[in-house]
Amino acid sequence: MNQFILPVVASFACALGAVAADQQHRFKKTVLTDKFWGEGANFGDFNHDGKLDIVSGPYWYAGPDFTARHEYYPAKAAFTRKSADGAEEKIEGFEGALGVANKYSDNFIAFAADFNRDGWDDILIMGFPGEATIWYENPKGGDGHWPKHIALDVTDNESPTFADLTGDKKLEIVCSSKGFYGYAAPDAGDPTKPWPFHPISPNNKYHKFTHGLGVGDVNGDGRPDLLEKNGWWEHPKSLAGDPVWTFHDFAFNPGSTGGSQMYAYDVNGDGRNDVITAFHAHGFGLVWWEQVRTNGGITFSQHAILNTEQKRVPNEHGVTFSQLHALALADMDGDGLKDLVTGKRFWAHGPSGDADSGSPAVLYWFKLVRGPKHTAEFVPHLIDESSGVGTQVVVAPCSNKNLPDIVVGNKRGTFYFQHQTAKAK
Repeated sequence: MNQFILPVVASFACALGAVAADQQHRFKKTVLTDKFWGEGANFGDFNHDGKLDIVSGPYWYAGPDFTARHEYYPAKAAFTRKSADGAEEKIEGFEGALGVANKYSDNFIAFAADFNRDGWDDILIMGFPGEATIWYENPKGGDGHWPKHIALDVTDNESPTFADLTGDKKLEIVCSSKGFYGYAAPDAGDPTKPWPFHPISPNNKYHKFTHGLGVGDVNGDGRPDLLEKNGWWEHPKSLAGDPVWTFHDFAFNPGSTGGSQMYAYDVNGDGRNDVITAFHAHGFGLVWWEQVRTNGGITFSQHAILNTEQKRVPNEHGVTFSQLHALALADMDGDGLKDLVTGKRFWAHGPSGDADSGSPAVLYWFKLVRGPKHTAEFVPHLIDESSGVGTQVVVAPCSNKNLPDIVVGNKRGTFYFQHQTAKAK
């Protein structure tokens, strides 16, 4: 199916603050749809024309203008909306901002990769927590629904990811499944078969709605570790026989149910990777944990980027918002340091289900600024006030290889933010 939509375009400017190289960073907003199809979105070249497209929900949108919409699996969801005079209208998609009730999609996280190595990007969808992860095989540019393959039958955690956890330069599904943390990788000979799951933890009965997950080298041994809200799992020297990884206990979200995507990154330039996490996916707070070496090993010291009190308490830049259910780490301004992109997940549990649900669905980037003696801060820059994030926010060079763009899918729709710069006045 090939349909056309009219993008709604607006332009938003970031505050000047500490923007590098005398540049003012702007983002041109394109609304691909105002319907709720999923809480994830991503980039991929699905028509093999050398230009990145966008996938969100059951559709992919052809770049570079994203006006041509293609349905790659059945778009069956719809709900009925009543007007003030009692008239009923059928709305496509799941019930989100265009409705009144709290509903969920079957599409939480999206990735693109060439699984069958035919040169065409396929689509990987992680569904509602506890459900299957499915990959859709690109028919090499043909219209119609794409062949469907179950990669992993049960994908738990609210921030599963697709990353290189094994250190083999290939990507794996990283999640919890049936009580274990672990990863699933395709069979190189036949990726259409279910992907075997390799546990790295004991069966700790992790719940499908567990919050917080990431991949990164915490101890600096060159091997990627697994981060979770209660600590980190150390990558062993050998993965032969699926050994249980060594667990290092540390509460990265004390007093909270956990955050979203987690990252290991050297924030302050002291040569040790720190840990970055949203403090509470359904409340307030964004923090980085400075790695501290002691005689007993590795511990961490907290630095708040956004205040962790579970109420509206602005930081020193006057910024506060809740429901940071998606977090991306990327160099936004080309200064060689990685910055943060996050925002408010719109209606995570409906119009009144979480802390401060009624405030604007903001989207921010936070510029990393290093100071003397290994100090650092993240300076906030507002991108938008009427989109927010879903359970995923993706940053990648799409329109310009030097300026990463942003894509978001959530209960307000699907949004593309094209990164632009102008001379600061």
